[in-house]
Amino acid sequence: MSARPAAGGGRWVDVAPERLTRWLENFASRHDGYTIEGLMITGTDGATAELSPPPGAPTVTGLDELATVAAEPRRLGLLLARKGAVAVGIAEGTKLVTSKVDTHYVQGRTAAGGWSQQRFARRRDNQAKAAAADGAAIAARILLPEVRALSALITGGDHTAVDTILATPQLSALRSLRHERFLDVPEPRRAVLEEAIAQARAIRVLVT
Repeated sequence: MSARPAAGGGRWVDVAPERLTRWLENFASRHDGYTIEGLMITGTDGATAELSPPPGAPTVTGLDELATVAAEPRRLGLLLARKGAVAVGIAEGTKLVTSKVDTHYVQGRTAAGGWSQQRFARRRDNQAKAAAADGAAIAARILLPEVRALSALITGGDHTAVDTILATPQLSALRSLRHERFLDVPEPRRAVLEEAIAQARAIRVLVT
């Protein structure tokens, strides 16, 4: 389970489906019980928690339904990209069943007034485009053959890098599967891709 600040106040908490019952028990203990209205629970002390189903799960209206559908195995696509690195995979439940990780060198920015600034910028832009093209090719190879079986596509890393890859015309079928959840991950590697499965499966809770 992880927590991080939420814009506008409160905090986001990711809860593994298998730990939902325990998390609710702990919330009740910390806030002297709670009442339920749909997917919102309100503690006796006024604290609230609004729960959201994981990506790819069907729409639900109550906590019992949420606990059931969240625990069901789903086939999820994962696309993580940051600078010159990309990791693409398919998860079945908690397992990564297929994946590909690739890296490209993309120069960092230099201080103003450095050597041949325009030439440097063009080279960096060309490197970034090459990395995005390779990322799109990997996404097409791994994800497109499974697109009809995927419940959702979960992305993460750097927004610009991911958006550039998904802007490739051949990946239009993936864009319609993309979930709004965006994972905050370091430079994509195999281990990062495996860890991202837990975030992709999690029930997201806004606690205020």
